[in-house]
Amino acid sequence: MCIDVEPMKDDVQRPVPTVWRSDLREIVEAIRQGDAGLASQIPSVSDVDPESAAQIREYVMDYGETLVALPEETWESSVALWFEGFWQVLVDLWTEPMTRSDLVLHVKVFEEGAGYRFDVGLVYVP
Repeated sequence: MCIDVEPMKDDVQRPVPTVWRSDLREIVEAIRQGDAGLASQIPSVSDVDPESAAQIREYVMDYGETLVALPEETWESSVALWFEGFWQVLVDLWTEPMTRSDLVLHVKVFEEGAGYRFDVGLVYVP
């Protein structure tokens, strides 16, 4: 049973809203494919500066395990929290053989028109 999670503007840490999940999956897939700068041009995602893209690639490589596509289970532990003007999102990343890693993807999500814009921060171990 899939429960729809809406974006909330309060000071409570909540599950990642359902409407953002496909975009977040695309971001992780691009990173998995070595495109940490997101040159693949996901329409809702801001460009990642070259320095941050290099750091993301380095952190993933240094972690020493292979990232896998996000399974549905990632939404059980990934979180979003409203700040004034945007949401901070931490997405738990998974590695082979389908285990949750210590790595997270940090993203800021902004309302933009009728949709959302995603600004990728870093991939790191909190």
